Amino acid sequence: MSSDHAKQYPVQHTFFVTGTDTEVGKTFVSCALLAKCNDMGLSTAAYKPVSAGCERSAQGLRNDDAMQLQQISSVLLDYNDVNPIAFEEPIAPHLACAKQIAKGEGKCIELHDINLGYQHLINKESNVVLVEGAGGWRLPLGKNSQGRAQFLSDFAIAQQLPVIMVVGMRLGCVNHALLTAQAIEQDGLVVAGWVANMLEPDMPFLDENIQSLQNLLKAPLVARIPKAVSSIDVKGCFDMQALGF
Repeated sequence: MSSDHAKQYPVQHTFFVTGTDTEVGKTFVSCALLAKCNDMGLSTAAYKPVSAGCERSAQGLRNDDAMQLQQISSVLLDYNDVNPIAFEEPIAPHLACAKQIAKGEGKCIELHDINLGYQHLINKESNVVLVEGAGGWRLPLGKNSQGRAQFLSDFAIAQQLPVIMVVGMRLGCVNHALLTAQAIEQDGLVVAGWVANMLEPDMPFLDENIQSLQNLLKAPLVARIPKAVSSIDVKGCFDMQALGF
């Protein structure tokens, strides 16, 4: 996309995608939403600033979730544009980072670097930018070079991003969703909408749990995502009007 063409399409929608826990389908939901936006003729870009559980390649560490986000974004992005901070071990990023530093490798994660990466994507002037978190809302990033404890939520707060909350529909999801939404709101951010992502097709009282969340959460239910093989298959599930499109 040329810069002249891009200037006709300023960023209109930016969201931070978080989950009620790890492994609740943030990437699956994010890819489905990006695919829907692509179908609407909107230009899209995705950012997963921190990842762990990466594989070594000739090009460096690669995270499967980040590669999916890169591939479905309509704006041409280098891998490092999407995922600038990557760790090989499939453990919490702050622990992976600490292990590297203990071995004399790498450096502290810095929120400043995450903010710079985000601004780099914003400068590409796409209509939609989705930032996918790692784990849940209060993901630790470890201490920075000044010794200050950091969380990935600090980035979302600094950028004042509206949040899309992915709720993994399983036992305990109501409690997890309410606590996550409460933390987001106490941090001064808006939950733009929540997604009911079906992790267990035979979850007992599924409809009743979804109704309970609709009654208890201030934010609208913007998608009910069935169990599916491909995120493309469920891109039509979103209520885009409820998300402000």
